Amino acid sequence: MSAPGTAQFCGMLLRRQVLLAVRRPIEIGNPLLFFAMVVALFPLGLGPAPDKLAQFAPGVLWITALLSNLLTSDGVFRSDFDDGSLEQLVLAPQPLFLSVLAYIGAHWLTTGLLLAVLSPVFALMLNLPLAALGTLVVSLLLGTAVLSLIGGIGAALTVGLKRGGMLISLLILPLYIPVLIFGSAAVQAASSGVPAGPYLALLGALLCLAIALAPLAMAAGLRISIDA
Repeated sequence: MSAPGTAQFCGMLLRRQVLLAVRRPIEIGNPLLFFAMVVALFPLGLGPAPDKLAQFAPGVLWITALLSNLLTSDGVFRSDFDDGSLEQLVLAPQPLFLSVLAYIGAHWLTTGLLLAVLSPVFALMLNLPLAALGTLVVSLLLGTAVLSLIGGIGAALTVGLKRGGMLISLLILPLYIPVLIFGSAAVQAASSGVPAGPYLALLGALLCLAIALAPLAMAAGLRISIDA
């Protein structure tokens, strides 16, 4: 029986990772629950004034989405490293830098995509204008994909460490800052009636750059972690 092609192999990996995540619903629910709890607490801290909540809503939503993504980044490769299947993936004939995209795709589908889809519900809790909801969803779709790719680099570098959660935060949090700035600026612009297209274009450019470079860095990081 011949080995599957690269595209078929990556598709099988993506399906496997999504199925594993679905069978562990707590891993999908944790970032969503964290997102909901933090957004619900901000009105208590800032007060119920609608204008004040609307002013801070873009930053609050984006910071919470960033932290929710960060919570799950450490586990992208962890379970496969623990059971030894990650080592087999490194030795597989398919290019590793393409295989890791399946892991990141599954992570984004089970975290970033869900956060983006559900974000309008949380945005209404903070009195974000209806005109900005579309921009919020699009910015989160683009931005969380970049966050997953960057987080995958940190996960690959720290997967061999027993307690890599804090280290991964120190490694990748500075790289998250441009995404946070452009994402929240896009939502703020839409809230103020200013075109948000330039900020969304910058997020798209960051996504293209991350897709081009992050898989190579993840592949190198996994090889270093496994060889160590």
